[in-house]
Amino acid sequence: MEDSQQLLQSATVLQQQLQNIMAQREAMGVQVLEIKKALDELGKTSEKEVYKIAGPILIKSGKEGVLKELRDRDETLGLRLKTLEKEEKRVKLRIEELREKLIKNMKPQAGG
Repeated sequence: MEDSQQLLQSATVLQQQLQNIMAQREAMGVQVLEIKKALDELGKTSEKEVYKIAGPILIKSGKEGVLKELRDRDETLGLRLKTLEKEEKRVKLRIEELREKLIKNMKPQAGG
């Protein structure tokens, strides 16, 4: 049987990992929303050229090229979000397993 102190340390590490994953998901979610808003705005304009941000400057670019970049970025972020969601579920499951072991360790040993 694992030592309760080791279980607590493992749970703490997993909790930190979970918080990190959730922060990454939130940041990517914001990026996805920004991309969707940009795609929506580009869909409303009949302009052939638009401006995009490249570092600290704006660059005139072809609308179709920018649309492709945004769609590709949206797809990539979507895949990364799915990966993070799977990782989050895995970590939550592991935390629950550790919690159950801790509860089991805390129960008085009968007949001992």
